[in-house]
Amino acid sequence: MRTETLAVRSGDLALAPDDVVIAEGIEGEDPCTFPSPGSRRLLHGELRRRGFTVHSGTLRAATTGSPGDPVLHLARCAPPGARKQILGVATAPGDERARAAVREVFRELGAAFRTRTVLLASPRSFCAGVDRAIEIVERVLTDRGSPVYVRKQIVHNIHVVRNLERRGAVFVDDLDEVPVGATVVFSAHGVSPAVRRRAAERDLDVIDATCPLVTKVHAEARRFAQHGDTVVFIGHAGHEETEGTLGEAPDHMVLVESVADVAALRVPDPERISYLTQTTLAVDETAGIVAALAERFPALRAPRSEDICYATTNRQEALRAVADDADLVLVVGSVNSSNSQRLVELSNRRGTAARLIDDASDIRPADLRDAAVVGLTAGASAPPELVEEVVDVLAGLGAATVKEREVTQENVHFALPRGVCAR
Repeated sequence: MRTETLAVRSGDLALAPDDVVIAEGIEGEDPCTFPSPGSRRLLHGELRRRGFTVHSGTLRAATTGSPGDPVLHLARCAPPGARKQILGVATAPGDERARAAVREVFRELGAAFRTRTVLLASPRSFCAGVDRAIEIVERVLTDRGSPVYVRKQIVHNIHVVRNLERRGAVFVDDLDEVPVGATVVFSAHGVSPAVRRRAAERDLDVIDATCPLVTKVHAEARRFAQHGDTVVFIGHAGHEETEGTLGEAPDHMVLVESVADVAALRVPDPERISYLTQTTLAVDETAGIVAALAERFPALRAPRSEDICYATTNRQEALRAVADDADLVLVVGSVNSSNSQRLVELSNRRGTAARLIDDASDIRPADLRDAAVVGLTAGASAPPELVEEVVDVLAGLGAATVKEREVTQENVHFALPRGVCAR
């Protein structure tokens, strides 16, 4: 990578300290060398993480300039197997912090240029429950118009939420934020009976997007509680699915998150005890907690079928198929996505460093420096196009060979609830 510094032609650009502009093109340079969208995204992400306000646009360079002109930093590079690129970032005059940051980012990006293999885990991205929940909101917006209120995030992905907000969905944390009599959609994670009662008190038109597999766990909680059991729920405190399930039988349910919690557990009658699990847990860790429960309480009763959903299990199995052969695993998903977080943890437990990214701009070039083989997957709430963007970014850093490793095919489909018209 060869770098140089020029002036931005006077009058073209006014920048404040901590403002930077990434060049989408540079007048006078060969258009074929303009930076790839992938390189620009990595530049944008790195500079944003360093606290800069990042803009983009076409810049005009000048060989000479005055002390008050912005400074244009250029890097000419030739990734192996990919087209030559010229990267440009303009900084405010005298902004030494920005200058130093740009030079550092250029170095990190240059070190990430290499040929590599991308191992795509399959299945990945949306599951049937997520598809159904998103379609419910889309159909209600089409049929009834905006606004349509949604309690909590419909699924745990910021890109999905922002897209639906642009279409007229209004996400609220509490039903008291919804006007009396308005339409409200319950998220895929489910709600407690107390929430349903509050919706009825406010005369809300409720459309339930709860995943059918979560609904199954709710039904099991009621059944075990009616039998007189103490129902041990294995899950994560504060997660919406956990709160909704515990609310089905609050006087009969206890939450455990670890084997240590099992050791401290006290129940009224050890002969009347059962367990359920959050649908998005790691299979191997959950098995250890269940084993500890069974050892302490031999009368422990299990659900009629596995609670951890097929999609969570499939994505974990698919990750195992790529993690051991990868130098780095990238998991596309939002930080509040339980199943995405479990994928990161699973890879780390298997000895392969993993990073959770909301999208391609979250990729750290420094992480790619020694990554000749990158494993790539996405949580069940992450849109598939975000995975495609990551592949494009990696291909812009050098020739990339993409190999898909499929462990199973998914053909599950959940019907829409009554009152929602199918497409």
